[in-house]
Amino acid sequence: MKVFVAGASGTVGVPLVRALVAAGHEVTGLTRSPEKQDELRRIGATPALADALDAQALRTVVLAATPSHVIHQLTALPKEGPSSESDLVATNRLRIDGTRNLLDAAIRAGARRFIGGSFALLPGAETEIAAAFANEAAGATRSMESQILSANRSKQIEGIVLRYGLFYGPTNPGTIKMVEMVRKRRLPTVRGDRGLLPFIHIDDVVGATIAALDRGIPGSVYDIVDDKALSFSDAVRIMAEHIGAPTPRSIPAWLFRLISPYRARVLSTRLPLSNTKARAELMWQPTYPTMREGFVKTFSRAA
Repeated sequence: MKVFVAGASGTVGVPLVRALVAAGHEVTGLTRSPEKQDELRRIGATPALADALDAQALRTVVLAATPSHVIHQLTALPKEGPSSESDLVATNRLRIDGTRNLLDAAIRAGARRFIGGSFALLPGAETEIAAAFANEAAGATRSMESQILSANRSKQIEGIVLRYGLFYGPTNPGTIKMVEMVRKRRLPTVRGDRGLLPFIHIDDVVGATIAALDRGIPGSVYDIVDDKALSFSDAVRIMAEHIGAPTPRSIPAWLFRLISPYRARVLSTRLPLSNTKARAELMWQPTYPTMREGFVKTFSRAA
């Protein structure tokens, strides 16, 4: 396949490009940073330099690549994850305008399939999730998904949406930062934490995305999550246990809300999801079915 990856130099983009190349695909990787072109070449991709918000520039590089498949991994989040609603503004624009530009370019280039990497916690934000996330972020994610699914319904291109859980893994900057904080007992657990959050290892994000290239059913939405939702506090305890860190401190929920109101709202969300559909239709299964297994097999080995 000739695969065009938008967001190729990002947290998901780099391992995804590497895996696509290893699988024998011809990969063009989009980046807006000139200094990241050499990295893409080193991992076997042909770099394409353009800003996804510049419709004409994006159209030019996509047409030149003549892809059969386009993968949308465009975000502009801080490396260690968002800590406030303002951190989502640039990504919101990419999910609305960037999606529109990329879809248009893919259709003009004659691509057969378009896969969009979405975020599992946002699209259903009507009730309790709306309290956890800014309405703008939820609306931007719904816009991205609806654009992809609408293009599929109109038979312009085969559209598939992958709703990823919360990323973790030894190459994820957010996880690396959390591990550092756990080692220093600077990341506490929250007393009475009832949150249920869908997690997914970066390796399994990559595996599911590649599976969707030829196995995904057009017009489908898949939850790409592991087998067991966890609270934030459980995740912190798992990290501490498997990196040999001291027992985390425990703080009351009111103090967590005072210290970090945005993260407290997000991490108190209860959203148990199922990967049953992805397993059946993509013929995919997570290498690390739970975060505990992911930490045992990757972080303990890397320590």
